[in-house]
Amino acid sequence: MEPKIAGLLALVGVSLILAGCGTVTTVLREDSVTIQALKARKTYCQSVPRVYSGVAYDVCVLHAPPNSGSELSLNDVPWPFLDVAVSGVLDTLFLPYTLYRQSVDGSIELR
Repeated sequence: MEPKIAGLLALVGVSLILAGCGTVTTVLREDSVTIQALKARKTYCQSVPRVYSGVAYDVCVLHAPPNSGSELSLNDVPWPFLDVAVSGVLDTLFLPYTLYRQSVDGSIELR
C-alpha cells in the first residue's frame, strides 16, 4: 500500500476514534442511540437535523445543564467543544448521505 494512502486511512481511523461522539453517534448508529444519549444529558434541544448532525449533536451537548465534573475534559475544555471541528469535517464527508436521509426521514426528534 502506498504511504500516502496508508497515512490517509490512519488519519480517517484516528478521526473516527477521536470523534467518538457527534458524527459517529448520529450518522453511523441508530437514531435511538442519539435520542438516548441526548436525553441522558438532559439537553434543551428538541431535535437534531441530519445535515451536519455531528456538529448539532455537540452543540446540544454543550447546551445541556452542566454535569458537575462528570464531563470528560481536556485542559478544562469540554470534549464536545473540541469535537465540533472534527465533526464538521466528518459531516462534510457524509453530506450526500445525510442530505438524502434528511429528505427521506427528516430530523431526529428527541421528544
